[in-house]
Amino acid sequence: FPHWGSSYHLYTTILLFFPSHPWETVTKAAMQKYPNPMNPSVIGVDVLDRGIDKQGRLHSKRLLSTEWGLPSIVKSIIGNSRTYTYVQEHTAVVLYKTFYILTLLLFPLQITFTNMVSVDEKLTYKPHPEDKDKTILTQEAIISVKGVSLSSYLEGVMASTISVNAGKGREAMEWVIRRLNAEIEELAATARGTIRTPMAAAVTEK
Repeated sequence: FPHWGSSYHLYTTILLFFPSHPWETVTKAAMQKYPNPMNPSVIGVDVLDRGIDKQGRLHSKRLLSTEWGLPSIVKSIIGNSRTYTYVQEHTAVVLYKTFYILTLLLFPLQITFTNMVSVDEKLTYKPHPEDKDKTILTQEAIISVKGVSLSSYLEGVMASTISVNAGKGREAMEWVIRRLNAEIEELAATARGTIRTPMAAAVTEK
């Protein structure tokens, strides 16, 4: 991640819990999070690359097309009403001690005000150390606003927006998990029906 560990203006971190879902379920939802009704700002997802490296780690690279939902006061200060951006997402599944963790790194590739606003994010999903049926998400962000007045104020506004969006992101994950569970149930029901039909025909023939 090119910007991690370098100088920054504002750093924020958020800790979220998924008390009813194991790591495997949550990470599947994380990889299929978009589109969802809670995060309409993401308007497109394209897979650029996916594979396994020599260490057996799964990597993927995706391009997210987004429209930032910035507060109107931020738009007025930076003098820009168009807030479209392309975000590159790097994902890695790595074995850590006795369990796997999923890390997502996100940073803007092209943005109409890229020289003024920069937000890099890191999301880490890992199993709860004391309960395998729970998952912990740590969301970190580096925020930098340059070249405009009230930059410190704007960085605080951006941090607040990220905090609010984190709650929406958790709701989105729950929505995706419900959708995936419903799809699994539907496939299982279809499979049961497919099996029963030949059996019923065989009974009828007898």
